[in-house]
Amino acid sequence: MQRRWLRWIPAAAVPAVIAVGVLATGATAESPPPPATPEQVLALAAGHQARAFSGQVEQRADLGLPAIPAQALGPATKSSTLGSEAAALEFLTSAHTAKVYADGPERLRVQVLDQLAERDAVRNGPDAWTYDSKANTVTHAVLPAGAGHASPDAASALTPDQLAQRFLAAAGPSTDVSLGDAASAAGHSAYTLVLTPKAAGTLVASVRIAVEATTGLPLAVDVYAKGQEPAALHAAFTQLSLTAPDASVFAFTPPPGATVTEKQVPARTAPAKDHAQGAPPAAQVPGWDSVAVIPADRVPAGFADSPLVKQLAAPAAGGRVLTSSLFTVFLADDGRVLAGAMPASTLEAAAAR
Repeated sequence: MQRRWLRWIPAAAVPAVIAVGVLATGATAESPPPPATPEQVLALAAGHQARAFSGQVEQRADLGLPAIPAQALGPATKSSTLGSEAAALEFLTSAHTAKVYADGPERLRVQVLDQLAERDAVRNGPDAWTYDSKANTVTHAVLPAGAGHASPDAASALTPDQLAQRFLAAAGPSTDVSLGDAASAAGHSAYTLVLTPKAAGTLVASVRIAVEATTGLPLAVDVYAKGQEPAALHAAFTQLSLTAPDASVFAFTPPPGATVTEKQVPARTAPAKDHAQGAPPAAQVPGWDSVAVIPADRVPAGFADSPLVKQLAAPAAGGRVLTSSLFTVFLADDGRVLAGAMPASTLEAAAAR
């Protein structure tokens, strides 16, 4: 599955979801087969090999942010350089149902079902397409050689697997790992893997991942914020099938009359090094209390001054801050953007340093 659908929003700030699944056989939620220790289930989820499937999922978020319906974005915003950021905010504040089709890492189709409309993201080999039926707009990109799991569009949401893997990457010494009660998702038996951060400063209270008992595929992810009883983020399968979709599902032709925009995708470059320590920047190291720092020259032009950001971000010392129950984004006056699952005071202090 594709691993990087959002370019610069950190893991805790990517709570939107699209499905990925495998049909389990011969197991029940009441009596899942071995393995049965937290470490074994952790390894099972991290190393699963699910590839071909079709299915449907639901996603909802309760982050304390005002709802931003898709209609509020408007075609002008969607077609601008700020379209992906606006769409990402919409995914973070509204519930969604989506259909997903996949056949290996380079064939994927996501259909987000809006009221009387749909949005599609399609990858078919090197070709990547997005389509908005309401605005009748299409974006096309040819992915460079070696793109591997590169994203067709930064506004597309993460699969439960992708979301789970981001949290599993943080499950090191800074995390208590345990097993909850056996569960099920769309009728498939699963273990419940519970990740509890040890870091006192993080906004994340715990993450519960339903791990399919036979394949290890994450079937559902629930992220809980401190001081909030309902899950701040919920993503779960509602329908699953292991049958590989027909190849025609991934063939996309722009509808008649659609406005088509060609988008250039640069080749991937190696991560920057910290010359003092010979290591990637701290923003690249996963952790519950890590802070991602996006340099001013990498922030999309006009992002900080977009109407949506102005509406959601409040004045703060040294910049503006967008807060939610699960993550915080700080827009520094010097153009940098800092983000993480930390309180606003932590990001303000990091920006000052």
